[in-house]
Amino acid sequence: MAHTDRRTMRRVLRREIAGTIGLLTDEHDFRAMRRYRSFTFDDHTAYLREVEALLKARALQGGHTTVTLFDPEEYATYCTERGLDPDNPSHRTRFTAELATTGPTIPYEGQPLTDLVPALVDEAIRQATWEYAATLLARLGSCASCGEDIGRAAFTRASTLLMRVLDTAPPGNRHLVCSVSGPPETLLAVLHADQDDDGATQLDEAEALEFTTVLALGLATGGPGGLVMRTSAPGSPDRIYGWRLRNNTLRPLTAGEVFDAYCTDIESGDLVSPESDVDYCEPPDLGEDETPHHHRP
Repeated sequence: MAHTDRRTMRRVLRREIAGTIGLLTDEHDFRAMRRYRSFTFDDHTAYLREVEALLKARALQGGHTTVTLFDPEEYATYCTERGLDPDNPSHRTRFTAELATTGPTIPYEGQPLTDLVPALVDEAIRQATWEYAATLLARLGSCASCGEDIGRAAFTRASTLLMRVLDTAPPGNRHLVCSVSGPPETLLAVLHADQDDDGATQLDEAEALEFTTVLALGLATGGPGGLVMRTSAPGSPDRIYGWRLRNNTLRPLTAGEVFDAYCTDIESGDLVSPESDVDYCEPPDLGEDETPHHHRP
């Protein structure tokens, strides 16, 4: 009887152990791992099938599992820095456990891998974008005129502008995109701001942080950039409007400029048919004055 009770308790405890799986999402990373003798898979499709089976089995047993991206190059560097043998499975487990606290993760909730993998890649891109933008902001230093930290001031300014954009938006769900162009590439951030039944705006904190950071970088550097929002509400056409980033503030785009941006093929420059039941319009007045632009040292 006591032995049975112990087994029961162990099953209960096993369900309460959270786990993390480091996933090799593409064929290139999978081939890189095959150089290790202890990595026994030889077919990427079969590997993904077994991962999905394991995720389903853990879920049926009541276990909670998160999935993270496993980067073979990062793993090799990790082992070299710590003097570890990368061909030891326990070291891969240790690396994956640390990824769970620092890298992008997606909880497994029964979704197929065909849905989970793109979401995980998007999360990784979002985190990398935020880290890159935050690093660039931190490197801007202090204003040559007033001594204020440029990055911190720009982040505060971006937070204020974002709140005004949301406060002046019509009722409904909002989809915002901020783009900032500059070497070596254009940074994009997306923010979903949905309203609940009481009209309160619901934001994902991680999305909001990344969005504000990218917006702040555009404000601080003065590089080409813009912010576009689409609002959707039952019983009315979607509304699309936006602003360009200029002189530490947001300058409204005309309805024609918004229409051209959405109805022109980026690669060919040809016009494409506008969406039905969509209004391309000018944005509401944000009701705010320009603030002084800080000068980089």
